[in-house]
Amino acid sequence: MSDCIKTVAILGASGSVGTQTIDVIAQHTDKLALKFISVHTQTKTLVDVAQRLSVPTVAVTDERHSHDAVLSELSSTTKLLVGMHDAIEACKDSDIDIVVLSVVGAAGLTACYELIKAGKTVALANKESLVVGGDLIMPMVAADQLLPVDSEHAAIFQCYQGEDARATHKIWLTCSGGPFRGLSRQELMHKTPSDALAHPTWNMGAKISIDSATLMNKGLERIEAMHLFHADLNQIEILIHPESKIHSMVEYCDGSILAHIGISDMRIPIQYALSYPERWETPAPRLNFFELQACSFDAPDMESFRCLQLAERAARARGTMPCVLNAANEIAVYAFLDGSIGFTAIDETVERCMDMHVARPVESLEHLLEVDAWSRSYARQVIRRYSS
Repeated sequence: MSDCIKTVAILGASGSVGTQTIDVIAQHTDKLALKFISVHTQTKTLVDVAQRLSVPTVAVTDERHSHDAVLSELSSTTKLLVGMHDAIEACKDSDIDIVVLSVVGAAGLTACYELIKAGKTVALANKESLVVGGDLIMPMVAADQLLPVDSEHAAIFQCYQGEDARATHKIWLTCSGGPFRGLSRQELMHKTPSDALAHPTWNMGAKISIDSATLMNKGLERIEAMHLFHADLNQIEILIHPESKIHSMVEYCDGSILAHIGISDMRIPIQYALSYPERWETPAPRLNFFELQACSFDAPDMESFRCLQLAERAARARGTMPCVLNAANEIAVYAFLDGSIGFTAIDETVERCMDMHVARPVESLEHLLEVDAWSRSYARQVIRRYSS
């Protein structure tokens, strides 16, 4: 292995961030080498990527797909692992420089905890890791060990380069407003999964697209930013910016505001996490300021989009409450996607779970997993009542 080539592992290679990470690596094979990938069920994608980029080790984390016929097409030199535990262990290999953690939902919590504990550098695209386990994980994080991939957090991270974070007045966390911006709660009640999946500016997976429609995604990002940048929640303000060209801003005590501006393409923050502290030639088109007609801003409607209120409530309670918020939301989102509940029942389900929980300080990873399991179970009970 050449000293100038950075070796990469991807946990969650078939999702939106995973596939775009592979695209970045394919554009920079002189600087990056893909050593490991995992998928949960998309074994055809696994085989295609392994063949195209000569990936030496791969994993299928859903054991039910470990014998899919397509896996027989893997090269005889490619090592196949099964299960999340083995996938995480593979990422700890000393031959891997950076792990892109892009699995969706709370499944990333254990992976993030184990990788940080093992001293690996993690490019984090799984916001739930810090939403649920920020109190547990952040005290273990060394300087530059956890690099944000979410466009907003990558933007804030870049606005802090060369600056003293103690001089922060406010973090402006921008938000497109999603596909339902401007609608009343009454109008939201009748929205379908296909309506909610039609995000105006970003191409994302189903779970994150629904979170963007409810604005839960932004509530979770606010909690993540609180942990990642050691900020007080009151310093982090959500700003609706439909054009999605300003990806977030940091306002300093002297009134100066540093903004990160660019096109809506996740390959840019992904590449920065992989190239950090360097900058490489862009993997995406450039922003044309002459075609940018305007940038508009607005305050979020926290009455219609009640997930923002619930996320703030969880952030202020801290401890185990964000775990309940996140787990209940995951169950409710998938129930909405399969037609079991309506759109506004997502936040109603989350609220009922939070009402039944008393926040406690986080004691351990096992403690969080127990709270996560309780919240999912109770959320399913709430959803069954909707159906009965």
